[in-house]
Amino acid sequence: MIISIASGKGGTGKTTVATNLAVALGNGVQLLDCDVEEPNAHLFLRPTLSPAEIVTMPVPVVDEDKCTLCGQCGEICVFKAIVVLGETVLPFHELCHSCGGCMAVCPVDAITEVGRELGVIESGHSNGVEFVHGRLHIGEAMSPPLIKAVRARTRPGGLTIIDAPPGTSCPVIAAMKATDFVLLVTEPTPFGLHDLKLAVGAVRALGLPCGLVINRADMGDDRVRAYAREEGLPILMEIPFDRRIAEAYSRGELVVTALPEWKPKFVQLFEAIAAIVKHTGAKSE
Repeated sequence: MIISIASGKGGTGKTTVATNLAVALGNGVQLLDCDVEEPNAHLFLRPTLSPAEIVTMPVPVVDEDKCTLCGQCGEICVFKAIVVLGETVLPFHELCHSCGGCMAVCPVDAITEVGRELGVIESGHSNGVEFVHGRLHIGEAMSPPLIKAVRARTRPGGLTIIDAPPGTSCPVIAAMKATDFVLLVTEPTPFGLHDLKLAVGAVRALGLPCGLVINRADMGDDRVRAYAREEGLPILMEIPFDRRIAEAYSRGELVVTALPEWKPKFVQLFEAIAAIVKHTGAKSE
């Protein structure tokens, strides 16, 4: 089973839920931190990491001796990642989506591909949990290929928990796609409700079952709960605004370690997810 933990906005407690759920379930669980622009699950798990593995994506290189300046490469590229200017062909690698279209249409085979570094992948173990995360290079905009590289480390047949990036853009879709269940973490505030609606729309566009965790549940108002009832979204856990939880978080400690009474609650959260997945017959690709 693959569970993706996401949120419409940052700061809702997504990583808190992901790390504590993984450790509460114990041996055999895999946690993939796909928030590659700012991964922080390792701060709580504190795994011993393996040497970093460089991740690249293919980008075009033009052989000017072969190029006839026909312009077909620029015409096919909807991202304007390669253009013909005067007597020169200019590839803009930061805009390239590695579709290979420019290379395919070149009539004289003047375009080849080389690897451009995006970031690194690191892996390790902690508390019986297998851990993998990606770290995007500073200033790099193309995070989905690195997220897909992290997702490729998914271990077949086991339980994988994905800590997705916040928001509803392309990186989030790359992290959520082809999972069995999406657990959305929100907060009972106007901003939380607004972005939750966007996240629910994205999940439903992918045709995935989902449920909610409401963090800092005793703050704000009841509009998130009312929305959940209207939309038929199950609220699977509520986490109160508890000073002890906040203190544990600020020390980089897991809630299930600092407050052991929370461990069975996270186990119950997983059991509720498993029951929904079984009932809906969801199956990851």
